[in-house]
Amino acid sequence: MTPLKSFLLTALMVSGIAAWAIGIYSADAVADHVAVDGYGVTAAVR
Repeated sequence: MTPLKSFLLTALMVSGIAAWAIGIYSADAVADHVAVDGYGVTAAVR
């Protein structure tokens, strides 16, 4: 694999993960769920 192909694959994978994360965060916000960071340290104050 050439460095260019490796870079493009990495960029596509990172952008796909970021898009997935934004979609999950948005879906939780629309459904009136509290966004949690996954580590249990977020203080959800309402």
